[in-house]
Amino acid sequence: MHLSEIWIYPVKSLGGIRLKEAVVEEKGLRYDRRWMVVDEAGKFITQRSHPTMALIATAIGASELMLFDREDPNDSVSVPLDVEDSGAEILAQVWKDTVQVKVLSDDVNAWLSGKLGQNVRLVSMHEHTNRTMNPQDAIAGARLSFADDFPYLLTTEASLEDLNGRLETPASMSRFRPNFVISGSRPFQEDEWNFINIGNLQFTVSKPCERCVLINVDQSRGVRGVEPLKTLASYRKENRKIIFGQNLIAQNYGMIKEGDQVEICS
Repeated sequence: MHLSEIWIYPVKSLGGIRLKEAVVEEKGLRYDRRWMVVDEAGKFITQRSHPTMALIATAIGASELMLFDREDPNDSVSVPLDVEDSGAEILAQVWKDTVQVKVLSDDVNAWLSGKLGQNVRLVSMHEHTNRTMNPQDAIAGARLSFADDFPYLLTTEASLEDLNGRLETPASMSRFRPNFVISGSRPFQEDEWNFINIGNLQFTVSKPCERCVLINVDQSRGVRGVEPLKTLASYRKENRKIIFGQNLIAQNYGMIKEGDQVEICS
């Protein structure tokens, strides 16, 4: 088996970036979900309620994160990668967590507000942002980005092929927003793994990923339908939870590259 794709999503629920190599860190891949869009009350928003967020693409430059309209790439705005250069601090809510974040510039927030049709702000993690994982899922104090529950998400090409064989219109892997895509496995073989090596790094395969309506958003059009969640629910439901993919925790840190060998350790 091999690592066939690596993805980061710098801003939670905006467009992703495919990488040839990436740095594995405690909170997730470097730059993955280190920014987030919040409403006027400081509560996070996602494609679950705003599917058009899929139409805002992202790119990483030498010193800046760029946001741009996928249909008009010249319509763009940029923010510094150094989050310490950001603005005022506020408290923001992501799921049940309230965390201290920094607010980006008025220009950035005005651009995003125009795209999403309501007043929003872009916020970033900084050195004092302390969001920790559920202690039932990880060692107490383990830190997390703005990702839902875990720092890493893995899917496999074979599992998507199995699902697409049951759909009238095939779904792309982009709907599932993984960090790692694995080739060469059996369909849903990832359900059996406890530990894996990707290149020289080891990961704990911690918990299946519970799926929601977000996977019904067509990432190329920013429109939500009823599939593939409906079909997935017909054969991948466990304890009332619809499962696709596995959540991971890194046991050591360093560089991974597309094409790295993947080995099952248990």
